Order: sequence, then C-alpha cells, then structure tokens
Amino acid sequence: MQVSEVRRAMAAAVSTASALGLTADDAIVLHDSNKLTLRLLPCDVLARVAPVADQVARFEVELAQRLNEAGCPVAALEPRVEPRVHERDGFVITLWTYYEPVTPREVPPADYAHALDRLHAGMRALDVPTPHFTDRVEQAQQLVANRDRTPALPDADRELLGDTLRRMRRVISERGGGEQLLHGEPHPGNLLTTENGLLFIDLETCCRGPVEFDLAHAPEEVGEHYPGVDQDVLRQCRILVLAVITAWRWDRGDQLPNGRRLATEWLGQMRAALARESWS
Repeated sequence: MQVSEVRRAMAAAVSTASALGLTADDAIVLHDSNKLTLRLLPCDVLARVAPVADQVARFEVELAQRLNEAGCPVAALEPRVEPRVHERDGFVITLWTYYEPVTPREVPPADYAHALDRLHAGMRALDVPTPHFTDRVEQAQQLVANRDRTPALPDADRELLGDTLRRMRRVISERGGGEQLLHGEPHPGNLLTTENGLLFIDLETCCRGPVEFDLAHAPEEVGEHYPGVDQDVLRQCRILVLAVITAWRWDRGDQLPNGRRLATEWLGQMRAALARESWS
C-alpha cells in the first residue's frame, strides 16, 4: 500500500477494533503488500486490511470458519468478536487470532506434508465455488502478453514465459487426474509455527486443481512425504508455479522487495527445470 493508505488503513483497523469493545491503542505493521497485516495492541489481535473493492475477505472468513470447525490446521478468527468482514473508511477489515511465534526453526518436511494433507482432507469435504488453478495461469499469461504492464521484460524471456505457461497448463490439464479444493499458495510464508502446531494462513488464494499444484509451492522435500503424489505431475506443477510467480515479478506495479532480482533468478531456475524435463 502507499504510505498515505497505510496510515488510513491502520486508523481504520484500530477504530474498528475499538468499536467492537477491544482495547486497541496501537498497531504494528507485520506485512505490507496488496493487503496490510497488523498486530493490534494491547488486545493482541491480528487485523487484515484491504481496499473495500477486495471482496475476497468474505469468502476467506467463511472458509476459515468451516475449516476450523472441521479441525483443519488453519489460523482462527478472533473469538471475542463476531466473525465477519467490517468496512470502514474505504477498507475491509477482518480480525484474527494473533499467534505468538515460537522459536524460529525449519519445519520438518514430514510435518509440513502431514499438515497440508490434513488441510486437503478437510477441504475435500467442502463444496464451495472457487476459481480453477488454470484461471491463475491465465492471469499470468495475460500479464506476460501485456507489454504496457511488463515493459522491462526482455523479448526472449517474454516468449519463454508465455510458451512455458501455455505448455505446462495444457500438459497438466490433459492428464485428467483428480481435483479438489486447494489452498492455492501453501508456501512457507503462509505457514505459521505456533504453540498449537503448524497453521496455514491466507485462504484468499483458494482454487480447484490437483493436490500437486499446492505441493509445488512447498519445499521439494515435502512432496516426498505427502501420500499418493504423482511425481510427474508434481514436477510439471513446479515448473508451472515457477513461471506464474516469475511473471508477477515483472509487473511494473510489483512491490515485492528485490522482486526484479528474484525474477531473474527464477527465470534461470525455470530454464534449468525445463532442460531436465523429458517430453513424450
């Protein structure tokens, strides 16, 4: 968010929490991207704030409730207030449980896989309308094809990214394997290590597709511990996901720190992965 929007978003979150009877005198920025994640004090509540046009918040709140009821490893909403989306000063605000981080450590791949398997099991029992994973690929394709939005992307890399997105999307879709509700981006940044165990956050990216698409966001070792994985599909999904996240880094509006450096690194990784791939 822009600096002026950050100040307004923080004020909106504090005012919302206070109006709900929570003691909120201060807000600490934990993460700033298209949404703002805040820790409100002294009530110790996590607030997520986004422009009011972002209506995905309602879907995320409803899904989090249902997954928590099913015992899935996901972050819970703040239990002291009604679980809903609040609107104030042009923002939508959702309030969540704040989890004090435990001593940082690398998550064992087997534990990561078990948590994701539990999440997927709960998601299989839900019937909710969500985008397909190919919709996200289509958005990346449109971005790569739009020179106005990606003016710094070299022509050769633009062609490589476009071809890779089209090819991997087709190859994975034509395999015709089973599909289900997915987290969409269960990478390590969306996994909390808490006293309550491993918990996934940021459910707004949910989509439908093969479980291998989710696993492609996790460290490679995790896929070795997840039951019933099609390793060929997983390998292809890793290339596809790499192409998608690389495309986002070339967006002229991308605000990820070191985003352009990452884009160059990921292009190199994608080329290497494609070179290793054997095509029938």
